[in-house]
Amino acid sequence: MSPHHAATDWQARLQALQTLLAAQADYWRPAPFHVRRPDWCATNPALAAAVEALDEARLDALSADPAAARAWLAPRLPGLAELAVLAELPVLPSRALPPWPARADSGIPGRKAAQIEAFVAAMPRASAPVLDWCAGKGHLGRRVALADGVALTVLERDAALAAEAGRLAARVGLAAAVEVADARTLAALAQVAGRTVLALHACGELHRGLVRAAAERAAVGYRIAPCCYPVDAGPRYRPLSRVATLDLDASALKLAVTETVTAPLHDRRRLARDQALKLGYLALHEALAGSVPTGLKPLPPAWLAADGESGLRHLAAREGLSLPGTVDWAHWQALGERRRAEVRRLELVRQAFRRPLEVWLVLDLAVALQDAGYAVRLGRFCDRVLTPRNLLLLADRR
Repeated sequence: MSPHHAATDWQARLQALQTLLAAQADYWRPAPFHVRRPDWCATNPALAAAVEALDEARLDALSADPAAARAWLAPRLPGLAELAVLAELPVLPSRALPPWPARADSGIPGRKAAQIEAFVAAMPRASAPVLDWCAGKGHLGRRVALADGVALTVLERDAALAAEAGRLAARVGLAAAVEVADARTLAALAQVAGRTVLALHACGELHRGLVRAAAERAAVGYRIAPCCYPVDAGPRYRPLSRVATLDLDASALKLAVTETVTAPLHDRRRLARDQALKLGYLALHEALAGSVPTGLKPLPPAWLAADGESGLRHLAAREGLSLPGTVDWAHWQALGERRRAEVRRLELVRQAFRRPLEVWLVLDLAVALQDAGYAVRLGRFCDRVLTPRNLLLLADRR
């Protein structure tokens, strides 16, 4: 199946993608962090042996390059190549934008400014008033209003941010209407009527709520780059379209957004330290209590900066684990490091399904918007190095 489908084929692609994902669920459902040895290690021992034999340099390279990881895994994982084709979406056409007025873009962080430019360039010229959904300081809506000469409304629940959005708009000659409202309320959804809705990285139900209400809210169109799928999803994902049947729990939704290509090096190192200490603690807890707890919260930075024994002691105290008089803390710290090395290798397989799961989630939105009476285009608005959440839905009422 070609990756360059017409919009009318989104339903067929969603169904094909979910058929393959369901058939290969043993590879992506169990999280190696929580499951000591996923079942696929027994059913595909050659793959397990291959990932466990990876040295650190090769593992780092594959973990940082999804395309290279897919190419390495494909001969060892049946069906992955076909899955990758279904999950590949085209780059959206880009239009030239007029420059910002002098200093009008000052104060926007560089990466966010580049994301906004790419988002606006990938959407068709706005012909209706625009509504900046979950606007923050209104940078996105301001850019569209300036580029296309349309009226602007910003919707933001934080009154201080909303006021700043209004001030920044006025500074460049825009008379923006400012609505202070929670985007999850009916009052907020009432604002979409007659407008083109802009949503750059609105999290979870903040973008799903728009789509769920699309049939009755009479928006002119939607420009949605989804993000943070687990937010407000509950223990089980509730599909929006009638043909979406894949059963996704919170762990699967988190998998779809685990890529950290934009995270600073110190954040990635902190995550590695966090994981190693947790894995050491989980092994200790199992040895002492006979069970493995779930849902450990992130560790405070001070615990991560301390030596391994202190971090493990703090974690045991927080979790209420009763300790014997003597504990070989060095043993459990070393075990945590070894387990993290093993988990990283097994996760390489699971992460190959990250983008297919995300594309399935976005296709669920696309088909739901089609069912609500919109013509839908879908593709990438920027490269993954700018943001891994680079999929953009362009929906216009038929």
